[in-house]
Amino acid sequence: MRFKTFEDAEAMSRRAAGIMAAAVAAKPDLLLCAASGGSPTRAYDLFAADKARGARLRVIKLDEWAGMGVDNSASCEAYLRRHLVGPLAIPEARFLSFDATADAVAECARVERKLDAEGPIDLLILGVGVNGHLGLNEPAEALTPECHVATLAETSRAHPMLEGSARAPSEGLTLGMAGILQARHILVLVAGGHKLHAMEKFLTRRVTAAFPASFLWLHGNCDFLCDGAAMAGLEAPA
Repeated sequence: MRFKTFEDAEAMSRRAAGIMAAAVAAKPDLLLCAASGGSPTRAYDLFAADKARGARLRVIKLDEWAGMGVDNSASCEAYLRRHLVGPLAIPEARFLSFDATADAVAECARVERKLDAEGPIDLLILGVGVNGHLGLNEPAEALTPECHVATLAETSRAHPMLEGSARAPSEGLTLGMAGILQARHILVLVAGGHKLHAMEKFLTRRVTAAFPASFLWLHGNCDFLCDGAAMAGLEAPA
C-alpha cells in the first residue's frame, strides 16, 4: 500500500486525478469502477476536464441505492453522470450500471455476469464510509464476495447524498468484496474530519469483516490518499 497524506483535499484530488490520467494514458480502454460521494468529486472533475480521456474508457458503477431511479438527483447514477460519464461523453455501451428500479437480485446477477465477462476492474476508485464500508459492503459477521443486495447501516441511510430525499432507502446494490479485491489497481480517497474515527480504526491494520475497509491491507496495489483533516493527529504508515 502506498499511503500519502496531503495538506488539503485539493492537493489530494490533484494527485488522484494524475493517477487516473496516467492509468488511462497507459490503457485507454481500461475498465474504471467509480464510487460516488464527497471525497472523489473534485478528482473526477479534474480528470474529466480532458475530454479525450473518455474516447475508449469503460466505466462501471460501484453501487446504487435500491429503488432509486436514474432521474433522482440523489442517486449514484445521477452523481456519476454529472461528474464523470457526462463530461467524458461515455456512451451507454461503455457504462455498466445497476438499474435500481428493476428486480434487485436479478440486477445484481446481471452486473456480476457482465463483470465476469469484461473484468477484472483495471482501476477502482473507492472512498471509506464512516463505519468502514466499501461500496455498500457494510460491517457484518461475514462479507459477500459477489454483487448483492445489501441491508444499509444507519450511518449509510444518513449519507449526505440522501439529504432531502423523501425516504431514505433501506437497501443498496453493490459490487461484492471479490470484485473489489480482484481490481488490478485501487485508488482510495478519504477527505474530511468526519472520517477521522474511521481512519483510526483502519490504521490498526486489524483485518475484520466488522470493518470492511480493513481488507484493503490485503491488496497488492493500492494508493491510499487522505487529506489532513482525515488524518489529524494520526501517524501515517511508513
